[in-house]
Amino acid sequence: MIPAFDSYKERFNVESSDEIKPGLEAIEQAMEMLGHPELSVPVVHVAGTNGKGSTIAMLEAICRAHDLKTMTFTSPCIEDVHDQIKINNGPLAPFQMDAIFKELKAAGVSGLLTDFELLTAAAFMACKMYKPDIAIIEAGMGGRFDSTNVVRPIVSIIPSIALEHTNFLGDTLAKIAYHKAGILKPNAIAVIGELPQEAFNVVQEEAIKKEVILRVDGEDFEALIGDTYVQGLLEINDLTRNLKGAHQRHNMALAITAFIEIAQKLSRTIHEDLVRQAIARATVAGRFEQLSKNVFLDGAHNPASAASLRKTITDLYPNTPIHIVMGILRDKDVDGVLRELEQVCDDFTFVEVEREQHRLMPAEQLLAHSQATNKHVSGNALEAVLEKRKEPGIVIMTGSLYLLAQWRHTLQEVFRAQ
Repeated sequence: MIPAFDSYKERFNVESSDEIKPGLEAIEQAMEMLGHPELSVPVVHVAGTNGKGSTIAMLEAICRAHDLKTMTFTSPCIEDVHDQIKINNGPLAPFQMDAIFKELKAAGVSGLLTDFELLTAAAFMACKMYKPDIAIIEAGMGGRFDSTNVVRPIVSIIPSIALEHTNFLGDTLAKIAYHKAGILKPNAIAVIGELPQEAFNVVQEEAIKKEVILRVDGEDFEALIGDTYVQGLLEINDLTRNLKGAHQRHNMALAITAFIEIAQKLSRTIHEDLVRQAIARATVAGRFEQLSKNVFLDGAHNPASAASLRKTITDLYPNTPIHIVMGILRDKDVDGVLRELEQVCDDFTFVEVEREQHRLMPAEQLLAHSQATNKHVSGNALEAVLEKRKEPGIVIMTGSLYLLAQWRHTLQEVFRAQ
């Protein structure tokens, strides 16, 4: 379910299904009917397991700092559908979504697409109608057969590859890498994070096949400890990330490298001070996001992102009591996530992700999977956070981006009022 999306479908009598149907046939037909809005502006296409949102946030901030008008399309939403499509980092306004749906209805795409395909079509119509200088598009799932893969990007980015969505993408890194590598396109530079060798081999083979030039983290560029970016003779020092955690240093390097390629394609000059300013202000909701003195949100929903959260906790809060409020979906690697977080926390409160009723894992089942000594179930995530906040240490709500989306605004309001 995409919050607030159905209201537009109902108002404009545009139908779509809530199924997941990997494949490009329907979206390609829709693009033809809409006059190919996906080709209307230069595009950066981003796919990968973790790091997509943070890389996009830093890249978008750098672009805007250099006076480029941006459009981003990301998943899932934080509050509702409007924040999945942003112009200059501002959520799409209802009147803008109205205008887009009028075009979708007039083109006759009703009944042709799934919900995510329809939303993808809406994002591409935003490109056509509001004409950004650069559109940064995040793949929804996988890449090769994801509805966003009708674009012809000037830059492709793959921050990381790990096991995820194994029921759709396959149960090995090589199989998953096959899907992610599908976003590589001829004549587009590909900026690649530090991938497991098994995954990198697949990406490299795809790049050779399509004659794509790879820019690889740790080989062609890097961000040194202390946040100095280096690529060849270019060195940008005194970078200060707003996004915390050692893994964000690598995402920062990807974003800067991608912008270097964008600047070259669009004949723009890179200003180091503007890069510094952008990196210092870039934020992502739900990425070790601090809501109060001792409450954080982090969408660690797979073992790799849980490992990053564990390392961030170890780096920033050693010897500090940690309380985790967690809800996760049953199609995730629940045991893998728990084993990572149990290394830094022995106090868990399990809740349910109410927004995704058809995919939720009951809190009692989560409790049974946990090996923590101090573990509980709560029927209300807000109450659990507020109760744990009274104890020494920090509280982290984690496990599912849908859980964070459900409670983030409410928590913000509670803490503002205090």
